Amino acid sequence: MFYRKGITEMTENNTTSETTGIHQSQATEIPAREQVKFYQVGSYAIGNRLADLKWRSWQSSPHRKNSLTSGHRACQGCGEALGARYAVDTASVVANNRIIAINATGCLEVFSTPYPETAWTIPWLHSLFGNTAAVASGAAAGLRAMGKPDIRVIAQGGDGGTVDIGMGCLSGMFERNDDVLYICYDNQAYMNTGVQRSGATPPTARTATTQPVGPRPGNVFTQGKNMARIAMAHEIPYVATATVADLRDLEYKVEKAMSFRGARYIHVLVPCPLGWGSNSNLTVTLARLATQTGLFPVFEAEGGEITSVTKIRRPVPVEEYLRPQRRFAHIFKGPGSEALIARLQAIADRNISRYGLVEMDALDEDVQRRILQAPHDPTGRFAAARTCPAPIPTKPPSPAPSIAPNSAPGAASHGSASPTPQPVPSAS
Repeated sequence: MFYRKGITEMTENNTTSETTGIHQSQATEIPAREQVKFYQVGSYAIGNRLADLKWRSWQSSPHRKNSLTSGHRACQGCGEALGARYAVDTASVVANNRIIAINATGCLEVFSTPYPETAWTIPWLHSLFGNTAAVASGAAAGLRAMGKPDIRVIAQGGDGGTVDIGMGCLSGMFERNDDVLYICYDNQAYMNTGVQRSGATPPTARTATTQPVGPRPGNVFTQGKNMARIAMAHEIPYVATATVADLRDLEYKVEKAMSFRGARYIHVLVPCPLGWGSNSNLTVTLARLATQTGLFPVFEAEGGEITSVTKIRRPVPVEEYLRPQRRFAHIFKGPGSEALIARLQAIADRNISRYGLVEMDALDEDVQRRILQAPHDPTGRFAAARTCPAPIPTKPPSPAPSIAPNSAPGAASHGSASPTPQPVPSAS
């Protein structure tokens, strides 16, 4: 039901403006949000006490599941701990507590299950770094063979175990349409092993393997993967992005994903104070700014087509998102900083245009002009692919020495002054 309805709504309401070329997308409609009056501008955190019980968030209930309970060893301000608790609690409620979680190696696994302890209150299994989706597929197949289809399976991992190491197994899970909800908690680097670059690390970001030195400091522009769009390319029933800054949106999308059967994917942005070099009290703020700048578009898709997006009331300049993070501190220093910031702003503007994240009529003229002029290739990926390097010059081969006609084997070449070497006589 959700699948067909979503496709129909997408076709009717998501279009491209013929005058501006900006994609016109339907705003994500969350029932709880429509029924509650929020008084804090730009936030959906206020309003539970004024709402009817049925519209309150799962996290506000004293009877919430607490799938990830206290006692774990996450860093102060850890976005992944928040995201996992929000998502798994919601999935547990929807599945009537009949749920199994498969967890990849990574921060979430390390801080939640230091042997022999665990902070999980649900059946939980640790897989290898790269085979989480395969293990989850096997668990789903096993439960189906045992006649227990009511027990639901979720898989979860970080961006390293999802976008890089585990991408092959995840693609197989998508292709087979296995009945698994896969949740990626994206903190944009391999944080557990020392903050190394991953396929989700943004351009110019400093990591242990992308140092801010040389003419192109930090992570390069022409690399990286958009995992949500890769999932959409598999045309699985449901794909969504979310952040820990919007609890109601995340709960809504997990609940909706659990209403489907088959492969589903949710990509959640979870800021990491340690790896991002930000204050621990800015985790939710940075997640919100990532959305409000357009650098991290929040949307949902069904059957490979975007059905709705989270609209931006007023785009925020990317500097407001970048400055609180020490991983971007180098781009505000020295020559060329304005060009780097402008290039990152172009990426955000391209996302706003591509996903239809704003209502253009409500924007100032200078902001409209900037978004309309956003390049189609802000990272330079395609320009780099079209640039053919000059061929490496090769030394022409030396001409073969000429041999005089009718010369005996071993005779000197024509025009050569050197005598032909003679064999050494045998000692016998």
